[in-house]
Amino acid sequence: MADKKFGAYICKGCGIGERLNANQLASVATKEGKMAFAKQHDFLCNSEGVAMIQADINAGEVNHLMIAGCSKRAKMEAFNFDNVVMSRANLREGVIWVRPDTDEAKETTQEMANDYIRMACAEVRYMNLPSSSNEQNLTGHLLVVGGGITGLTSALEAAKAGYNVTLVEKSDKLGGVSGQLYKRIPNRAPFKDPQENSVVDLIAKVEANSKIKVYLSSIVAKTEGAPGRFKVEIAAESGPTTTETIGAIVQASGFKPYDANQLPHLGFGKSPDVVDQLGLELLAREANGGAIKRPSDGKEVKSVVFVQCAGQRGNKEGYLPYCSGHCCLTSVKQAMYFKDANPNIDTAIIYTDLRTPGAGGEDFYRSGQDKGVTFTKGKVSEVSPNGSNLAVKFKDLILDEEVNLETDLVVLATGMVPNSGVDIEAIPIAIEEVEGEPKKPVSDVIEFPVKGSVLNLDYRQGADMPQLVHGFTDSHFICFPYETRRTGIYAAGPVRRPMDGFQAMEDATGATLKAIQVIENSALGRAAHPRSGDLSYPKFRKEGCTQCKRCTVECPFGAINEDEKRYPFFNEARCRRCGICMGACPVRVISFENYSVETVGQAIKAVDIPDEFSEKPRILVLACENDAYPAIDMAGMNHIEYSAFVRIIPVRCLGSVNTIWITDALNSGYDGVMLMGCRKDGDYQCHFVKGSELAHIRTSKIDDTLKGLNLETERVQTLEVAITDIQRIPQLINEMAATIEKIGMSPFKF
Repeated sequence: MADKKFGAYICKGCGIGERLNANQLASVATKEGKMAFAKQHDFLCNSEGVAMIQADINAGEVNHLMIAGCSKRAKMEAFNFDNVVMSRANLREGVIWVRPDTDEAKETTQEMANDYIRMACAEVRYMNLPSSSNEQNLTGHLLVVGGGITGLTSALEAAKAGYNVTLVEKSDKLGGVSGQLYKRIPNRAPFKDPQENSVVDLIAKVEANSKIKVYLSSIVAKTEGAPGRFKVEIAAESGPTTTETIGAIVQASGFKPYDANQLPHLGFGKSPDVVDQLGLELLAREANGGAIKRPSDGKEVKSVVFVQCAGQRGNKEGYLPYCSGHCCLTSVKQAMYFKDANPNIDTAIIYTDLRTPGAGGEDFYRSGQDKGVTFTKGKVSEVSPNGSNLAVKFKDLILDEEVNLETDLVVLATGMVPNSGVDIEAIPIAIEEVEGEPKKPVSDVIEFPVKGSVLNLDYRQGADMPQLVHGFTDSHFICFPYETRRTGIYAAGPVRRPMDGFQAMEDATGATLKAIQVIENSALGRAAHPRSGDLSYPKFRKEGCTQCKRCTVECPFGAINEDEKRYPFFNEARCRRCGICMGACPVRVISFENYSVETVGQAIKAVDIPDEFSEKPRILVLACENDAYPAIDMAGMNHIEYSAFVRIIPVRCLGSVNTIWITDALNSGYDGVMLMGCRKDGDYQCHFVKGSELAHIRTSKIDDTLKGLNLETERVQTLEVAITDIQRIPQLINEMAATIEKIGMSPFKF
């Protein structure tokens, strides 16, 4: 875009024209905001208003727009113009809906609106139209790692959508754990009986599909590149290696059963008649609908006890602290194996909490009761051989008494342990680093494949994806399922969270759709998550770079490496457009075309700062656009009042906040600064995983600076908020205003 042509458009609808002086707003836009013109419209978002703007664009009158009206989160489709740069001034949710309609408040309300006009004009003046990086490559080819029910479903769904698929399975056959099952938990009404195992059909469909290429007894030996152009080396057990170009990856590496050998007090290893759930599936397959026989002597089982939560949901060393999701329903299903073959067999399920998730879970449990399965709330303390049988000692939690039960067979409902590969954060890959020298690329210092790795990523951060606290691949199951910290690589099935087979199939479908999305977006140079469609990506001024490596280290997504001269190398296709690197850079040389230290910095400086005698403080709020800013908007929709002295700027992520913004604000005479971001740490809600955490670390060091300037530390606050904090955020703002009133105006006011 050669020449920047600026224009302002001011909406008077939704009560804006009645509450504010639109002529004054237009004057501020042209005289102070340096807009070439400022047009007013009664309802800018209607067809007539949109047509007016589009006509100016078509005529070449404007290519940098400032639209003043509702929030930037509203009317996005109406104000969706091609090949222009646009900023939004929030006069509706951010001004008139949070201020009382009284004569006393009229002056401060107008001042608030005037400032938002100044800020939006300043922002758009320093914005540029983003353009693609010329790294684009459409590779309609999906890699699926894992040949269980999740991987099979993912491969089939991608093939049905018209994409080629490479499926890699480390064993010599497809099916995974699901392939070992006799029957399945039902997924359709009436949810009364175990369902035939459909994995065999899935395998047949995969093997017959010409778009799916299957590698058995193989592993992914090395993965490098980015979405749209991953280079993947596939190594067969027999020796040959194949390299394929891949657009996106679905990790469906599944789980392995908890090692029941860690449960000797429950008889495992002491008697062959104590088995885990997969062990019983083997017995049921051998029986094939007939009488199930116990392993020790081949006699028909006349009584069986199922012990729930064996080695899980406990705080003992070696126990799994979580519920594995499927175990209770699996035990109900397995109890039916016995009851369907012989209703007279005694089947008892001993549980502490019976959990039956899913649409038909409760119906399936009731069906088990109808078939005569006994459900006992109790806690098993010991299982031991007793002659030719087994003695089960447990405490009945209903009757509050110790019970000894004799049985032929005991089935331990052990949990699932995800096959996530190496934990790169707990055991980081050692990479030699000489003081003052950058870390070398992973491939220069380690040998692939890495022992125990699933993906063998050639990323400086490590060979696999980061994990959550229990070893599951990091993918927030509420905010953004399937998304991992490695762009273009999606987790699905039990490697992501505990689940049963049908949940895994749904998971596979979701992850495959996300993989297809990133393939298509990367071909256009667009971000896939969470700023879907964003064309901007980081750029930096090499001449100002000090090679401090902070951007490289702090990027949560492995999007930044170093080139041969040790300067940052930004991988556009891996980038999530969060701006964390921009916030990390101490010399401020990293920016986006439409979001930079300059765009936000100029907006901060554009605010009119009253002198210390006016008793009108100014408080800057830098609000995360994913949680804090939506909550502030919803506070406006609910007409919850807050101080007229705040000026709110949405930021892509709190991690993108460069501390220079805080310094500039204080030097400009702001009386306080509030940073509002998402919840951090283990139960994080941050859309960019580490952004909020990094912002807290950076701002924790500001106190010393404030003290050195003789400023109170209360003037800068970093807060964790949620999108649901609609009532709390206005309260926090008002509390900050009260704090400023108490400690007094900033001594740095002009």
